[in-house]
Amino acid sequence: MKYGKILFITAILFSISMLALAQVPSDSTMVQIETTDGNSFYGQIINEDDEKLMLQVDGLGEVSILKKNIRRRTIIESGHIKNGKVWFNNPQSTRYFWSPNGYGLKKGEGYYQNIWVMWNQFAYGITDHFSVGGGIIPLFLFGGAPTPVFFTPKFSIPVAKDKFNLGAGALIGTVLGESETGFGIVYGTSTFGSPDQNISLGLGYGFAGGEWASSPMLNLGAMFRLSPTWYFISENYYFGFEGGSGGVISAGARWIIKKAALDFGLFTPVGSDSGEFIALPWLGFTIPFGNVD
Repeated sequence: MKYGKILFITAILFSISMLALAQVPSDSTMVQIETTDGNSFYGQIINEDDEKLMLQVDGLGEVSILKKNIRRRTIIESGHIKNGKVWFNNPQSTRYFWSPNGYGLKKGEGYYQNIWVMWNQFAYGITDHFSVGGGIIPLFLFGGAPTPVFFTPKFSIPVAKDKFNLGAGALIGTVLGESETGFGIVYGTSTFGSPDQNISLGLGYGFAGGEWASSPMLNLGAMFRLSPTWYFISENYYFGFEGGSGGVISAGARWIIKKAALDFGLFTPVGSDSGEFIALPWLGFTIPFGNVD
């Protein structure tokens, strides 16, 4: 596929994402009440005294809860409510399938991500604008094979709250059991939109074996919310190499399961004139930890 076709497909994905940025839910303020016995209720407080509170819960009516049985009370932001129902927080708002966007973890927030069982990584917010992480592909489990490990620092700069964020970071790795196997990528990205509805344009330079790539890799990511528990996600790359250029386009979904997220989709390499179509499946799972709602 020629470069012009790659740009055409990218433009379509960009246009779809821009239209989705306006689809932000809004409604009246609600709260989440978590009790000591493990239950969780979403509703509006209609009455409260020193001993108990009365909560109006959709489908249950008025629910009385003793304050001594309340473990945590959380105000649900209006942007996460539509038609009286809670749109859960995005457990992986700082990434698409894999590529990062301009948003960052808050201090004390973290997540663990697993991709196709073998790829394992985590990240943790040191401050509201800086996070660190790392990961491993545990090939040592297979007869002590050389094992890739990596480190992932990231800075995030909010230029306009929930509208425009800048991010910069790196993936720096090596292969344990082998010599002179350093690899990685440094990147910068600009994200337009909120954590729920956004597009990102990024630029990165890769390196391996002590040498840098001769040209940058371009990245376009998109995410927009379809329902309280579903997102559309697209992650796309374009890169040049000796004798030509190519890329990867993708489309898929994120399904929120309580506080975790399941990602799945298809990745398709482009840039060949052979006419063959190849679609590679993607499956990932993310579990947040730390100071998360």
